[in-house]
Amino acid sequence: MLFADRHCLILPIVISVLTAVCPATAEQLAYSSGQCVRAENGMVVSASGHASRIGCDVLKRGGNAVDAAVATAFALAVTWPEAGNIGGGGFMMVHPADGRPTVCIDYRETAPGAANPTMFQDDDRRHTCKMVGVPGTVRGLALAHQKYGRLPWSALVLPAAGLAKDGFEVDSELASSINRVLDSLPQPPAPGFAELRRIYGKPSGGPWKYGDRMILGDLAATLQRIATKGPDTFYAGKVADQIVAEMQRGNGIMTNADLNRYEAKVRQPIQGTYRGYEILGPPPPSSGGICLIQMLNVLENFDLRNHERYSARNLHVMAEAMRRAFRDRAQYLADPDFVRIPDHLIDKAYARRLAAEIDSRRATPSDSLAGEIDLAPESPDTTHFSVIDSDRMAVSNTYTLEASWGSRIVVRGAGFVLNNEMGDFNKKPGHTNREGAIGTMPNRIAPHKRMLSSQTPVIVARKGRVVLITGSPGGRTIINTVLNVVLNVLEFGMDLPDSVAAPRLHHQWFPDQLQFEGLNEDRYSEAADQLRAMGHSLKRPSGSGQQGSAHSILVDPETGTLYGVADRRCGGAASGY
Repeated sequence: MLFADRHCLILPIVISVLTAVCPATAEQLAYSSGQCVRAENGMVVSASGHASRIGCDVLKRGGNAVDAAVATAFALAVTWPEAGNIGGGGFMMVHPADGRPTVCIDYRETAPGAANPTMFQDDDRRHTCKMVGVPGTVRGLALAHQKYGRLPWSALVLPAAGLAKDGFEVDSELASSINRVLDSLPQPPAPGFAELRRIYGKPSGGPWKYGDRMILGDLAATLQRIATKGPDTFYAGKVADQIVAEMQRGNGIMTNADLNRYEAKVRQPIQGTYRGYEILGPPPPSSGGICLIQMLNVLENFDLRNHERYSARNLHVMAEAMRRAFRDRAQYLADPDFVRIPDHLIDKAYARRLAAEIDSRRATPSDSLAGEIDLAPESPDTTHFSVIDSDRMAVSNTYTLEASWGSRIVVRGAGFVLNNEMGDFNKKPGHTNREGAIGTMPNRIAPHKRMLSSQTPVIVARKGRVVLITGSPGGRTIINTVLNVVLNVLEFGMDLPDSVAAPRLHHQWFPDQLQFEGLNEDRYSEAADQLRAMGHSLKRPSGSGQQGSAHSILVDPETGTLYGVADRRCGGAASGY
């Protein structure tokens, strides 16, 4: 079987949102992979239970998957502000249920008109107005709604406004996130972060705790304005004026003209196949679709299924496929409106050539692949959600502020956090080093250019019918997190809870290190020793020791039953009906 449902409680389908929790396997306990929901009609899986429930309520009111995605995205701006946003950008994959082609809504941020390739110095800080790109989220959600939405715009934004105005219960993940960012602010408090402290500091003082109630009045007013006056108020109305005033206070370079000219774009997805499945991913300026399909094309040349999932041999060839895809990412990928992307990167013949170069017994030194790149890291704090409706329209959406809490600059009087996406450009032209800095030409800063992204919202289909919706946060690790989940389901036949819970692998060319979540576990020690003997330098993911957070939905191809799994590495919840 493609997957089984042995981990999910089988519950009767009721009108209220299902919140069945899966009995945990050993792997799930080890990695805290949490909530699993089984449903028949629709499903939303996101980083926040409040947002997932709002999205699911939209489905139950007759909205489609895009309506639910818009409502979920605005709700996440309230309940998961470290990455959920209206001040950032992202990519939405939409798979219509009526036979129309899958599209990608590109709402990646752009560089302001005054940006230039050498505007940043080595000592520039990450949390300044200078680092803010022109936000794309509101126009992107509006474009998706215009093309595919069923319910009125205001009906999709007002639930988030109400959540911010009336208040909501803080969960443990949000409490930890807010406490962490407030504790990280410089002492004495810098003027640029005063609004962050005012808006998100606990009114009674002290740290936030599970069960506390949070009210966000300024954000509620902004969302109410967007709901009633429409998305243009963010780009040419009062909200735009508030953003520009914040830029002027902080010596930023974004202007009203930059906001007014911003456009979200409909792009054709990157399409590939793997073992008969159709893989649909985001195109440049996201590197996710091309890198994922290139890696799958390479791995299709190897017999993976007849080897143990975590054998040294399988981990080795996966790492070598990753290494080569990230090398090509550095040389070729950027905003396609500014550079030409070669066609061969997702060609099966090219993948066969790359596969033939892989030594089954030895790791390839990364610097040996540099070629014409002269040799001298992206943030993990993004958020992904997956949606499917009763007609089987599917949405896979990833959006971000870049770093955790973006620039940490809250727009005064508007209550939302601005991104620091300018950091995703290659800020130091010509400087590509072995520590992971990339200075190649395609992704250098230019006015109105979209910065390269690793976001990888993916839809997997079989004969046109959706099978899997997945994606993840995690900076450059995003692509490889998605690769791990896709392989677990399609190649190794794991069910969705195990596919999401299983330890993940990551290699990004430079630094020349193989990152593995299971490195310190006894059951993987033999494979780790063999990988080291092959020449791999192994490490665990930095920080929490975890990689990504793949909130996913799987559709049983025989019964149509929906399985939603929230990856509890970073918190989350699935809601279905």
